[in-house]
Formats: sequence, structure tokens, C-alpha cells
Amino acid sequence: MRVQAKEEIVLPEPAAPRGAYLPAVRAGNLLFVSGMLPIEKGRVAVTGKVGGDVTVEEGRNAARLAALNALAVIEKYGGGFENVRRIVKVTGYVNSAPGFTSQPQVVDGASELLVQLFGEAGRHARAAVGVAELPADAAVEIEMICEVG
Repeated sequence: MRVQAKEEIVLPEPAAPRGAYLPAVRAGNLLFVSGMLPIEKGRVAVTGKVGGDVTVEEGRNAARLAALNALAVIEKYGGGFENVRRIVKVTGYVNSAPGFTSQPQVVDGASELLVQLFGEAGRHARAAVGVAELPADAAVEIEMICEVG
């Protein structure tokens, strides 16, 4: 799907789950999107520890890409991208090098994209968490909760 923004944004095909879980679960008007990695063309595009072998800017780009993957899941399982009323919460997990404390700046890559696409409805509650490891050595993982109509 193509989304109108200042730049053209193309959503990827939703990635297949890497385990025994669903990509998203709807409960009433809330859609809970499982953690999405920065997958591009079927592989994790940004791997390693942010603040070590991955720069903050590369981490921001990984968070943006993971958010695009989450939006692709919303498109497929939430009744269509245009059905989104509000992004409620984003949780960003950052594969962090020891001593790295700029997780909020990394997860801003996802948050800024959502505000760009949804305006005020894209502003959300958030947690930015530093972790020791992520699946497939991904630099970032993003999960979302959104309200759908």
C-alpha cells in the first residue's frame, strides 16, 4: 500500500511470525501488534548493538523500518490502514551496547514516522527500553497498540 506523506511511503508485505504467535490480535477496537523487527526484503536489515557497532542514526532508521512493518500488519489485520483512528502506544526495544542510554532518540525514528502519517492521531504513549539481545540480533524491535474503527 502507498501512503500519502511528504515522501511516498511503501508498506512492505507483513513478515511471517518467527514463532508460535499471531502478528496481531484485535480486542474490541484495539489492535495489539506483535513486536516487529527492521525486516527488509525478507531479512533483518539492521543488526547489532546500538551505541556499539550501530550508530544512533542507524538505530533510528531501524526503528522507522520496524514501524513500517508494524503498519503493514495493521493494514492486513486491522481492517485497512485508513481504519486506524489513533496510535495508542508504542514500545521500542533497543539492542543496546553496555552503557548506552539514548534509547528514546532511537525509538523517535518510529514515533516521528507515526506523527508524520497520522498527525495528532499518531501521537502516542511510549516506552523505550534498552535490552541485551533481540531476535536475529536485530538492532530494534517495535510493538504497537492502535485503535481501529
